[in-house]
Amino acid sequence: MLYSKIEGEGKPFIIMHGFLGMSDNWKTLAGQYVEAGFQVHILDLRNHGRSFHSDEWSYEAMVQDVFEYCQANQLSKIDILGHSMGGKVAMLFATTHSEIVDKLIVADIGPKFYKQHHQDILAGLNAVDFSVKPSRNDVEEIVAQYVSDFGTRQFLLKNLYWKEPGQLAFRFNLEVFNNNLDAIGKALPDDLVFEKPTLFIRGGNSGYVQDADLDQIRTHFPDLKVETIPNAGHWLHAENPKMFFELTTAFLKE
Repeated sequence: MLYSKIEGEGKPFIIMHGFLGMSDNWKTLAGQYVEAGFQVHILDLRNHGRSFHSDEWSYEAMVQDVFEYCQANQLSKIDILGHSMGGKVAMLFATTHSEIVDKLIVADIGPKFYKQHHQDILAGLNAVDFSVKPSRNDVEEIVAQYVSDFGTRQFLLKNLYWKEPGQLAFRFNLEVFNNNLDAIGKALPDDLVFEKPTLFIRGGNSGYVQDADLDQIRTHFPDLKVETIPNAGHWLHAENPKMFFELTTAFLKE
């Protein structure tokens, strides 16, 4: 079963993180959604955070995990939000389990195929040799040689934890990501459609969802609303959490 944090009472609202993320990334926003009257479920997807590791890593497998999570928690009518990789999971889940989903929110990702672009990040993570028992500072110095952006490094290093006294490790399953990296870019199958209300939010400075993509998105999600957060990149929910919260809450309460 997937690891989750459940807070609040009201309409169940599932939130799913992106690649190399975890539920903790959404902790602050989750608290705001609780105050807005939702029962919030922030998940760790398989091979991420505190959830189980598995050699099988695909969108189909992740969707099945979420379906089993809903069944185990008796969630029959939900709203769902996913960012980046989590957005791809949310799209596939909504189109294949539409009887469960009332509203879908997708943050800065489209249904199209994305070419692999995480090579520098993975090179930095793979350069860390935990057998020599590095400190947190040591790990950051190694990753910084490959990942120059401070914010991205801090996001990655949230995955560090003490596996045992004196021994750090990453929470995510780096070996499986190395072996199955093309899985993350996979497109939503052409024939899948979700006809209920859908909100796509994109960052104004992010190239993930472009104007040229909108017609294709509408073929999958005909009841579509698109919002753009200006001056925000791919991590739009972290860069402008106030606007992100306002846009998503307004949509959920329509």
